[in-house]
Amino acid sequence: MNRIKRNAALLTATATAAVLALTAPLTATAAAPAPATTGAGAAALDWTKCEGSGLDPRQECTTIEVPMDYADPDGRTISVAFSRIPAENPKARRGVLLLIPGGPGGGGLNRPSGRGQDLPQEVRDAYDLIGFDPRGYGASSPVSCGLDRADLATSKLRPWPAPDGSITENLATARRMADACARNGGELIQHISTANEARDLDRIRAALGERKVSAWGVSYGTYVGAVYGELFPHRTDRIVLDSNDDPDPARVGRGWLAAYEAGVEDNFPEFAAWASRPGNPYRLAGTAAEVRPLFLALAARLDREPIPWPGANPEELNGNVLRQTMLDSLYDPDDYQALAELILAARKGTVPPAPQAPPEEILQNSAAVGAATLCNDVAWPASPAVYEKAVAESRAEYPLTAGMPRNAMLCAAWPWKPKESPVRITDDGPATIMLIQNERDVATPLAGARKLREALGRRAVMVTVDSTGHDAYLDNGNACGDRTVTRFLATGERPRRDVHCA
Repeated sequence: MNRIKRNAALLTATATAAVLALTAPLTATAAAPAPATTGAGAAALDWTKCEGSGLDPRQECTTIEVPMDYADPDGRTISVAFSRIPAENPKARRGVLLLIPGGPGGGGLNRPSGRGQDLPQEVRDAYDLIGFDPRGYGASSPVSCGLDRADLATSKLRPWPAPDGSITENLATARRMADACARNGGELIQHISTANEARDLDRIRAALGERKVSAWGVSYGTYVGAVYGELFPHRTDRIVLDSNDDPDPARVGRGWLAAYEAGVEDNFPEFAAWASRPGNPYRLAGTAAEVRPLFLALAARLDREPIPWPGANPEELNGNVLRQTMLDSLYDPDDYQALAELILAARKGTVPPAPQAPPEEILQNSAAVGAATLCNDVAWPASPAVYEKAVAESRAEYPLTAGMPRNAMLCAAWPWKPKESPVRITDDGPATIMLIQNERDVATPLAGARKLREALGRRAVMVTVDSTGHDAYLDNGNACGDRTVTRFLATGERPRRDVHCA
């Protein structure tokens, strides 16, 4: 992932606490999306030049109409926008490769021009690359909760407790944000879910005239891909799931949020080793063992004495902003420097220039889609006592994350019940799935990936990569993992059993 993508990911992290690998660049999308309409059926595809800068000139865009509520297929419809870059060698063409983005709350319309161009030539020769914006996002019929600007701060959207462990303010924030979604989200916000995203993908498949589809799903996209494979097993060809979410149907997004505890513990030692390395101009300590207490002490000091930070949101560097920056920086070792620079400045009582945030409209859209997905996929407890107990236990066991991963986000006050039970991932279906997973991944830890591997059973093999960071294939993994996935996509060759790439 290049630095522009990484910075966009850090800046646009939203209440989608689980995935929060928002790895898609914030590029301009296609023509203005159509509002929800009445009618059934999709017209013939009308491919047009995609709008936006820096796009591959071969990428073209279109939209289809899909049911807003699949339980009422003849009712209101919404637009879903998707794009394609045709296979580069028509004689070698196999079919289409869906590029399923992370999130929830991230877009993927322009992934064929972005991550798609990182794919090796033999993969680009074999597949039309298909990107899309999920329902509710970007060039698809969009939603917004109209949140207060202060509530768009990442350290607010992720529910960090107060310095003393109190979650009173978090619960008030959850109610305020959920009320805003109820007022401003419209009917569509009740129908944004992973299962409906998977159903939309099958409408895209049908519109393209394909009997089967292959896919590369990343981060939250692994859950989308797994759900698609469960709902439409006979429509799947070669499926790659990269940086994998635990599919636990009892918790879904709650489990993804909680996984940050393990993810930070898996990754912080790597940062500590880097930050204590001799010759590092951003060195923080003489030994790796000194970095953790240094960080915890600084966070505690900033809890008591925040530093003004004009232009930032919030306009101060407090302990939770530091903790949030730590979590974001552990997504990619290339971002360790940003965390070290902030620590060095804060220890002197100063701050670096405030980061430039994306346009508020994009943040509002991303936050709304992310929240709707997490809250509609599974019911969250409404009792404050559940979160108070969990936060206290988490703070004691995992000081680096200070109770945030088990806290109450706006789903605790969500005004609607899920319209269907979460999809249970099983081993019922074709054995055409490959998981690739880094050993040290802050957002989708190895422990959760193993749960998905277990659920898929004989359908899958898993490639475990001895590497650090989020996103394994063609990004933070290694050459062994990349070769194994490329071979599978290009030729269908898959190891007979799980493999480890040292």
